[in-house]
Amino acid sequence: MSTETSHVGPGGSAPGAKGLKGGALGLLSGIVIGLASTAPAYSLAASLGLIVMIAGEKAPSILLLAFIPMYLIAVAYRELNKAEPDCGTTFTWAARAFGPWVGWLGGWGIIAADIIVMANLAQIAGQYSFLLVGADDLAQSTLWTTVAGVIWIVLMTYICYRGIEVSARLQYALLGIELVLLAAFAVIALVKVAIGDAPEGSLTPDLSWLWPGGIGVSELVAAVLIAVFLYWGWDTAVVVNEESDDPSSTPGRAAVLSTILLVVTYVLVTVATVAFAGTGTEGIGLGNEENASDVFAAIGPAVFGDSPLGSFFVVLLVISVLTSSAASTQTTILPTARAALAMAAYRAIPRRFAAIHPRFQTPSVATWAMGIASVVFYAGLTLVSENVLADSIAAVGLLIAFYYGLTGFACVWYYRRQLRGRDLWVKGVLPGLGAVMLLAAFVLASIDYAATDSGTTVVFGIGGVFVIGIGSLMLGAILMIVYSRMAPAYFRGETLRKAP
Repeated sequence: MSTETSHVGPGGSAPGAKGLKGGALGLLSGIVIGLASTAPAYSLAASLGLIVMIAGEKAPSILLLAFIPMYLIAVAYRELNKAEPDCGTTFTWAARAFGPWVGWLGGWGIIAADIIVMANLAQIAGQYSFLLVGADDLAQSTLWTTVAGVIWIVLMTYICYRGIEVSARLQYALLGIELVLLAAFAVIALVKVAIGDAPEGSLTPDLSWLWPGGIGVSELVAAVLIAVFLYWGWDTAVVVNEESDDPSSTPGRAAVLSTILLVVTYVLVTVATVAFAGTGTEGIGLGNEENASDVFAAIGPAVFGDSPLGSFFVVLLVISVLTSSAASTQTTILPTARAALAMAAYRAIPRRFAAIHPRFQTPSVATWAMGIASVVFYAGLTLVSENVLADSIAAVGLLIAFYYGLTGFACVWYYRRQLRGRDLWVKGVLPGLGAVMLLAAFVLASIDYAATDSGTTVVFGIGGVFVIGIGSLMLGAILMIVYSRMAPAYFRGETLRKAP
């Protein structure tokens, strides 16, 4: 861990003076938090099969395409963070660029997306907890996986409450297990393909896999939207900016480096998985719908073999998915709580959410509030229908495109008077291009998700994914209008004129 520097104010407070523990995180900690937030093992296990079913052996090219807007928005985060390292990120920057109303919706987008995705992360963590100990029947039980998932949320909320350094140290361990297992999986799979020890249907890797030629436009858009969800979460590296050793530069560098490390990891594992299992519709083929929900569970035993060492690696693979979802549960609470903290500090929501624990220097009320909200949402949707829960996760993609895209546009407008020379590119062209790409994804996804056959539920003749995604944004707009009557100072821009 890095020690405090001159960037840190009295008593360990960061530049925003919200009371967070400044100087607690260095560059490596930021990168670890950014990577862990994306949950690489869990994301690949749950999404890779869906991408392959759409794009076939061209799946690696989809991961490369989705990386482009993610990198461009990471650049926007870096440049905006240089000007104002505020833990509110999109909320604060959009408010500065476009005014308090747009900023409020940006903050709501972060909170809504994080609370919704917590349900799925908790469900996976609960399920894999039972699989790890061989309790397969309990892993199939909605009741018991929900109970276990709720326990994981409470546990990770407590860890976040105890302090950012405790959170970062845990992430080192969880991410380490995850990346080592993914690397071992990819290397062993590729070696078996090379020596001819792969199962029937395996493929020889080819450079053409890195180019999406031959994929239809609609299929391409659908696959890229899934891949964008895979990358989501790296921005947590910037959310903890006020707790970093150099708030104006370290978080932005961590975010950009996180996206680069992610694309390398994702493409390597995807190439290895497609080569080893192939794209067939039978057996362990990635075109088999039965394998789509968890590709590692389907092909892990074949990759590692049935020897004692192989069986040990299979168990470790289960552990890596478990730790991945658990780690992401924790790092999802971090940005949610800090977004709420920033909104409260600027009086955009009740001031109670700005409370900081005097010893742990964490947003105590905001952290527990987000954890409780996640438990209520998860348990509530599970009681209603597992299909609704599945559609709610798909709807997160709309919220991601919304607030990431908004950040890109905010960067361009914030720096509009400085767009000359190098700044024209890093503060204008690149963030603007990323924002336009995500806006297109938002519009196209909204159209697709409105169709009754786009998900598993239909509400009033409209696809459930659209209703949840757009409905959550509309709910935010309603809450914003209601609260504007209770906190007029923020909505008049008065509290934005100085840092809290």
